[in-house]
Amino acid sequence: MKKIILAASVLFVMSCATNPFTGAKTMALVNDNSLFPSSFQQYDAFLKEHKVIKGTADAKRVENVGKKIRAAAEKWLDAHGYKGYLAQYQWDYNLVDDKEVNAWCMPGGKIVFYTGILPICQDDAGIATVMGHEVAHALANHGQQRMSAAMLQQAGAEVLNAATTNSKAQTKDLLKAAYGGGSNVLGMLPFSRSHESEADKIGLTLMAIAGYNPDTAVAFWSRMGAQSSGGEPAEFMSTHPSNQTRIDNLKRLIPEAKAEAAKYGVKF
Repeated sequence: MKKIILAASVLFVMSCATNPFTGAKTMALVNDNSLFPSSFQQYDAFLKEHKVIKGTADAKRVENVGKKIRAAAEKWLDAHGYKGYLAQYQWDYNLVDDKEVNAWCMPGGKIVFYTGILPICQDDAGIATVMGHEVAHALANHGQQRMSAAMLQQAGAEVLNAATTNSKAQTKDLLKAAYGGGSNVLGMLPFSRSHESEADKIGLTLMAIAGYNPDTAVAFWSRMGAQSSGGEPAEFMSTHPSNQTRIDNLKRLIPEAKAEAAKYGVKF
């Protein structure tokens, strides 16, 4: 048991990497060389199974805003000594015909917007709010971290199973249930909420550098909150911060985003 725990600890320390956007050491049990190809394959498979909209005004808007957010990220990285950091990214921006209010960016820069979110975006600034947030998830390596965390959670379950080999079946079941619930509520869910807050902060800065007023992010998330009609779960049981928590955080971060954009000649 001690050897297992020691090996897991050493692996954890050795697999940590510092992310330039957050300045924090993050889990990287899966490296980009294996993560990106898998991500690209999943993305291509998704596009084949869904109706991709090409050539329309909305599709062009999503692509144009995406390219501006990408340029903002590269500009920020170049200024901070990370030129070429995104060399392995294969950026792509697609609008998919789906009523779901959603958008996402896979590791490596593969982006999808659903048509259902565009009415809430309303304009390019709204699209930039969403685009900045989703791109930030990829830039901060959140997908990589979630996979690493899931691997550690599974490893913990295996250690628990080994430690309770000689325990009664009822005791083992109770301990497994406690571990599963506890590791989610106290570990995985807060971990996910912290990613959302990180993506909000990074996304706000990127949209500002790209020339979109970060003040508009508050209006967008207010519309998102109204769209949910109060149906969101309690924050501690959710993968996302509550809409009000998110809005309060954004208001606090907006001056910082504007100050960062001003360094690149963008003023509001």
